[in-house]
Amino acid sequence: MSRIPLWSFDELLEAAVGRASGAPSRPITGVSIDTRTLEPGDLFVALKDQRDGHDFVGAAFAKGAAAALVADSYVAGDDDGALIRVADPLRAIEAIGRASRARLSPDARVIAVTGSVGKTTTKEMLRLAFSAIGPTHASEKSYNNHWGVPLTLARMPAATRYAIFEIGMNHAGEITPLTEMVRPHVALVTIVANAHIENFANEEGIADAKAEIFLGLDPGGTAIINLDNRHAKRLIGSARARRAHVTGVTNDLRPADAASAYGVDDVVALASHCMTATASEGEAIRAGHRNNLRFSIGTVGMHMLMNALFVTGALDAAGADTPRGLAALAAFAPPPGRGCRTRVPVPGGEILVIDESYNANPASMRAALSVLPTLPRVDYPRRIAVLGDMLELGPDGPALHAGLWEAIDEAAVDLVFAAGPQMAELYGRVPPTRRGAWASSAAELQNSLLDALKPGDAVMIKGSNGSKMAPLVASILTKFGRAAAEETRSPD
Repeated sequence: MSRIPLWSFDELLEAAVGRASGAPSRPITGVSIDTRTLEPGDLFVALKDQRDGHDFVGAAFAKGAAAALVADSYVAGDDDGALIRVADPLRAIEAIGRASRARLSPDARVIAVTGSVGKTTTKEMLRLAFSAIGPTHASEKSYNNHWGVPLTLARMPAATRYAIFEIGMNHAGEITPLTEMVRPHVALVTIVANAHIENFANEEGIADAKAEIFLGLDPGGTAIINLDNRHAKRLIGSARARRAHVTGVTNDLRPADAASAYGVDDVVALASHCMTATASEGEAIRAGHRNNLRFSIGTVGMHMLMNALFVTGALDAAGADTPRGLAALAAFAPPPGRGCRTRVPVPGGEILVIDESYNANPASMRAALSVLPTLPRVDYPRRIAVLGDMLELGPDGPALHAGLWEAIDEAAVDLVFAAGPQMAELYGRVPPTRRGAWASSAAELQNSLLDALKPGDAVMIKGSNGSKMAPLVASILTKFGRAAAEETRSPD
């Protein structure tokens, strides 16, 4: 977050339709909802979510908050500083977010991303690519919900040239108010899959919910859609209803044919690719463009290459320097929990930990498993998959878990560890020679997993957030990192 002035107190009062109590003693340089990460100069917003932010206003001022946005009913403490009182802090931060969007230059370009799989990774690729071209602002972490989107807007500097927003949903109707706040010039839908299917009648319902992102498109804006997804034509219809320019991305080698078949205006296709153990290289061919674009990304996987095609389309649609933006992807590394790789030195070699623990659904599970065959056996003789329950899949959950066996077998996984009652359905299909262990929870699986690991293992860990797989990653890094340090200190 910038440490230069972001808002004046008067601007915030006007945007929030609030009333002032006191005046800030320092410039307002940021916006925070969490005292643990608050920095001096931040406006502290007292949201009511899992906890009531009003309980932490005093702590915010103790850490140097410039002001606090609070409900009218808040009783100020003796050490409180400047307050902006409003009827509802969430509605007020939404209003500030809309004011932030309105003050952008007409030349600025706003890009919004949604999808069942890959939206955070694509957002991070977009951040990297556009940052190489001009002042760029993007969502932090996965701030993609009813408070994360307005917070990201409120934090956006007025001088932003490119703004990147991630927008998520669990239910129909959740994306509409968020995209109408963001008002993107470019809207991307990465993949529609059966994530959160328990809240929908079918995948078509999920597709329609994702297509809500087009409702906020700026007039003349561009929709970018994955033509390889079975819901592509449904999404294209929704985009056309908004009179959007439509760009498709595809692994099809004939972009002109794809453009004709789907009735889209432009196509970005993956003309060729190769993958090593550490990086991917691809060539994007764009229908109607004379020159192809070669690019490399600092991670592997066909799904990562497809994400880079979305970046290509967004750069083109934003009128940016596309070759320059794509060149920046050579430095891309996945965020923690989304394919981040750590080589852990251990006595006698190393263990490769692939951290996919942030979340999971059947499509993202298959994408993560597909990366394992890219690892050379000479470096990593054993491929180990550690899988936790995929949540919010409804009555089809057990069958969807069991159905992962084909992807595991295709990836030539040597050993499967599974956690959770639904993963028992998968574990039952694994041949005895390829079973590591099953436990009812990730915590109960920890000791069996740690005991089984040895030098030369590549271990991929993935599950839904609620399956709590991330501590397994931490336990491997802690145990084997300590063992390596002890070996280094040992006398000959």
